[in-house]
Amino acid sequence: MLTYPTLRNLAIAGLAGEIAFELYAWLISPLLFGVALAPANLVVALTKIGFGVTLPYWAGFILHFTIGIFGFAGFVWLTHLVSRTKLVLSGAIAGFVLWFVAQGILAPLVGRTFMMGFGAYTQSSFIGHVGMATLIGYVVLLLQNRQAATAT
Repeated sequence: MLTYPTLRNLAIAGLAGEIAFELYAWLISPLLFGVALAPANLVVALTKIGFGVTLPYWAGFILHFTIGIFGFAGFVWLTHLVSRTKLVLSGAIAGFVLWFVAQGILAPLVGRTFMMGFGAYTQSSFIGHVGMATLIGYVVLLLQNRQAATAT
């Protein structure tokens, strides 16, 4: 059931996960893989194809950031409810699915190769998506445990 505390926890966890993803994408990924992740470019391309509207990069960034906070956290929660796995594992599963959707379905929709050829960008994206969603699951777990401890 989605109560106010659950929604609040998901929003906080989603924000933590999205901030971690962006820090990884811009600061760590270039060091490890030689590429910075820029998923806002995918959002801009999808918006152009789907709606005929060309968003500026900053709007694509904000849209992806917002989807990351609410959509990804919601997907981690849904994965947890459906799979009945622990939150951290649910996060890892959700991150894997989100990575596959981004690289295997959405990237080809905008003209890229399937999984973008499994190159450095795709490998880094795997770490980013799985790491972000796993962190979301972990933060939700921490917040739930804290909430339970203060309730007793």
